Amino acid sequence: MSESENNIIVCFTSEIPNKVREYLSEKLKLLVNVEILFPEDTSVGALSKIVHSADILIGWRPSKEILINATKLKLFINPGAGVHHLLELFREINKDRKVLLINGHGNSYFVAQHTVALLLALMNKIIPHHEWMQEGKWRTGDEDAVSIPLRFKKVGLLGYGAINQKVHRFLSGFDIEFSILRKHWEKQETPLSNRVRKYEFSELHQFLKNIDILIIAVPVTSLTRKMIKKKELELLGPRGLIINVSRGEIIDEESLFNALQERKIQGAAIDVWYNYNPESDEEGKKYPFTFPFHTLDNIVLSPHRGYSPFNDLLRWNEIIENLKRMSQGRKDFINIVNLEEEY
Repeated sequence: MSESENNIIVCFTSEIPNKVREYLSEKLKLLVNVEILFPEDTSVGALSKIVHSADILIGWRPSKEILINATKLKLFINPGAGVHHLLELFREINKDRKVLLINGHGNSYFVAQHTVALLLALMNKIIPHHEWMQEGKWRTGDEDAVSIPLRFKKVGLLGYGAINQKVHRFLSGFDIEFSILRKHWEKQETPLSNRVRKYEFSELHQFLKNIDILIIAVPVTSLTRKMIKKKELELLGPRGLIINVSRGEIIDEESLFNALQERKIQGAAIDVWYNYNPESDEEGKKYPFTFPFHTLDNIVLSPHRGYSPFNDLLRWNEIIENLKRMSQGRKDFINIVNLEEEY
């Protein structure tokens, strides 16, 4: 490769499987001005010696030292959704120079699929019936764990980014009514059906009063952290259902547990939690929460696995597109994070 100033060096700061390396290399092979580095040693010390020439870094949790040493850095791409853990670091870095932070949404299809799976498992009581059959209990009637009909329900989508847009599409074949609450309606590029009710963030309480099922897919920000508390759960009502695939902190933990235990809401299916480094109890069990959600019979527990399968190669296409745009000298990258708005 020539030493032209138009050359772009891309360096991964996290270990990448060989299958992914091959896929990226094949998809980008025609970009003659792009060189990709897949370091075998991704320790801070090793990376600090090579990132000084990188224009783009791709990885999950970069250290401050790596970013400081990457003096030519223009873009940092986080392959997974969620950048709240990176905001302060990039605000600090951007005091002296401009480095764009990109939030990847390559896993949005799988999270949306998992969202629908959680909803149907909750409403059709799949788990208790599975457990009864494992125990050899043969029950065919509606006396135990009767299903909840989805037909004619009012579904509320809290947030309307990549995930909930797909959830909306996946669920559109059912006879249900949609309400959507999002912060920036001016970003809506495709027209919505006249049957969809649109809400601003200031209308959260009215939104909750008018829905039966709340599907949460918003980033954690100063605005959204603990936006669902005791009052909001009461507004959802005793027949209300919640699916949360965004971050645990969106719902106040104690309020959620009490609402489920006291039947202030009908049920919940949760894929995101409150403590991702739980200590073992006296029996060696680890629970990612403070309150005993595992003792409740009206909740589906999921261990933050909505992104699965991680080995799907199509999830990297968004990153490939951003690299192509960089190689063409474009600035209209996909999913640039606004550090002030926190997503």
